[in-house]
Amino acid sequence: MKRSIARGVVAAALSTVMLSGGRPAALQSDKPYTIQYLPSISADGKNSRGNSINNLGWISGYSHVNARYRHAALWIGGTPTDLGTLGSPNPDKNSNVVWPVKSTGGAIVGISQTDAPDPFGENWSCSAFFPAATSTGRTCLGFLWQDGKMHRLPTLGGTHGFAASVNNQGLIVGWAETDIIDRTACQAPQIFLFRAAVWGPEGKSIQQLPLFPGDDSSAATAINDSGQIVGISGTCDQAIGRSTALHAVLWDRGTVEAIGDLGGKQWNTPTAINEHGDIAGFSDHAGEIITEAFIWTRERGMEGLGFVNATHTLSEAFGMNGRRQIVGLSCGASCRAFLWQDGAMADLNDLVPAQPGIVLTHAMDINDQGVITGRASNAATGELLAYVATPVAGSQFVMNRQPTAGAQSHTGAVEATLPADVMRQMLHPLGPGPETLHARGGR
Repeated sequence: MKRSIARGVVAAALSTVMLSGGRPAALQSDKPYTIQYLPSISADGKNSRGNSINNLGWISGYSHVNARYRHAALWIGGTPTDLGTLGSPNPDKNSNVVWPVKSTGGAIVGISQTDAPDPFGENWSCSAFFPAATSTGRTCLGFLWQDGKMHRLPTLGGTHGFAASVNNQGLIVGWAETDIIDRTACQAPQIFLFRAAVWGPEGKSIQQLPLFPGDDSSAATAINDSGQIVGISGTCDQAIGRSTALHAVLWDRGTVEAIGDLGGKQWNTPTAINEHGDIAGFSDHAGEIITEAFIWTRERGMEGLGFVNATHTLSEAFGMNGRRQIVGLSCGASCRAFLWQDGAMADLNDLVPAQPGIVLTHAMDINDQGVITGRASNAATGELLAYVATPVAGSQFVMNRQPTAGAQSHTGAVEATLPADVMRQMLHPLGPGPETLHARGGR
């Protein structure tokens, strides 16, 4: 098990910038990253988090509109936009962009409550990503946001759905509820099975992905531009993971394979896949309720990334870029955001200018320029702040990106063309089988 800490940080000078509200974006320092704290979408909101950053620098996640409700949010150039919800304009519904969304075509996906009540009173997947007091009671659906509008995505015949990721071909992955009742595998109040799903371009069609043999539930969490999809497969259990994540899986050209684990039988959850097919996530250890961040490659299989220090017993990876830079959190008595690179894990707090009372607790995503987003805690004000951390030119953390197969877009992002046979496989019905949920709550 690796517990190493990055060494040899390259020094660089930073300038001082102030954000609205007097928050310092960066301080004079010899650290290799600048840091900027992002404003909330509402003066009444004290809790925001960046969960995704693409190669255009668009940051998406959530920001509270008040103490009880959060909305999906988009920050471009540090300016926040409230993406709204799938319900009426009143702020009494939740929405969120939960997982890294790498599309550079203007598409953002996530989850939203609607005006409709949940007819079965389930504690479904969405509940883990909304404030506890308002997390249940309404139908929750996956959404596609594009050109300033939020569109609802269909389910597999059930009440709820969850959109996790979208690629540059417009394929959306996630999971959706069916109308199949299973009161033995599902933990009450959950009663319906789920299945990993792929929605066609613009979200106008939905198809289910094949289950790993012997399982009855699944969920897809990320997709790359080659159409490779990662996610989980297991038993229905509760609607926020656990035994639903018995197997970490990869769907590729219509087939599904398990990519291994770190010895445990729960929470084996891929969260990101890059354009090389490398996978990051977290996995349980045998006989322990503990997860460790991992990287999986075709050459070496699954490898644990370790922890920020020897007192930590839990780590989880959430985002990865084409250089295999991985970000996440590592926890003991408290949590610290981490950056893993070239076999070493560093506390991200050591790489940014120190600011009294502010701790970076979550690193949720990293783009191909090495720019990171996540959440920080301000002990003095009680605020939870979305942030963007940017590597200084010349730093070892700046990625020298080289074009790979595919066309070069005007943004500099490499775009791949999905083969026609793969498109047909992904958009054609893949046959029967039961369904699921996904990863761990608390994001």
